[in-house]
Amino acid sequence: MKKSNKLSWDKEIWIVAAKRTPFGAMSGAFKRISAIDLGVYAAKAALEQSGVEPSEIDHVIFGNVQQTSADAIYGARHIGLKSGIPIETPALTVNRLCGSGFQSVVNAAQEILLGDANAVLCGGTENMSQAPHSVWGLRDGARFGKPPEMVDTLWASLTDSYCNTPMAVTAENLAEKYGITREDCDAFALKSQQRWAAAQESGGFADEMVSIELETRKGPKVINKDEHPRPQSTMETLAKLPPVFKKDGVVTAGNASGICDGAAALVVCDGEWAKGRGLTPLAKLVQWGIAGVEPTLMGIGPAPAIRNA
Repeated sequence: MKKSNKLSWDKEIWIVAAKRTPFGAMSGAFKRISAIDLGVYAAKAALEQSGVEPSEIDHVIFGNVQQTSADAIYGARHIGLKSGIPIETPALTVNRLCGSGFQSVVNAAQEILLGDANAVLCGGTENMSQAPHSVWGLRDGARFGKPPEMVDTLWASLTDSYCNTPMAVTAENLAEKYGITREDCDAFALKSQQRWAAAQESGGFADEMVSIELETRKGPKVINKDEHPRPQSTMETLAKLPPVFKKDGVVTAGNASGICDGAAALVVCDGEWAKGRGLTPLAKLVQWGIAGVEPTLMGIGPAPAIRNA
């Protein structure tokens, strides 16, 4: 892929707001909240934080991969409308798999650099818990005595049909190729858990988190903390978990990335436009990179992407 050239940019790209929901565990607190509505929680909070009026947003762009609810095909459009964005403001839903939320930010920057927008509401949202079990072919009926097969669409989608390789097996392939040991994987996972715990304890997530109130049989319940992390993990407990995808492999339930539900949203602006409104950037986007890699080694993608930046 051709590299972009940051020296040719004549505008600054400012991120003036960033909010996210807590991340719910598989079949956890958010199992009945669609990805669209999770996106709305994050989008409303980002707009409120930004100081940008909904009427000033020129485009809504959201990433969504699994499309697990009936309204998911309307993705970014419904998130925008439910967040108070005017009807005449266009919207775009993007899918670059695990990088879909990042891609929404890239698209937002491109809109601004091309002069098509001053302010963009963007982000990513997913509810993996709601991925349905599907039965294919019933629209045409089923033969007597030949019951159709039910497919777990979440499990099926986590296997790349082009190379017939589950995503976790691509991690096993990388471990074999680069000599990454089980202990390396467990140590990396443990450090991640410890960093989350330290950030949680110090209030490091407070400014970015939007609480969600749920109605339960026991009354209202406020979710303001990620569900998936296991900060009590130790190298000893991680070592006891068996490999899931390969005999003597490295990927376990303790060091694999989680299956979670949640959303995040940003307000991205032209720097001069934002400055004229007295806004302050949380961060500035100075470059990005994208690359394709061998599908059976999917997880190595960030390395060439960074080189392309």
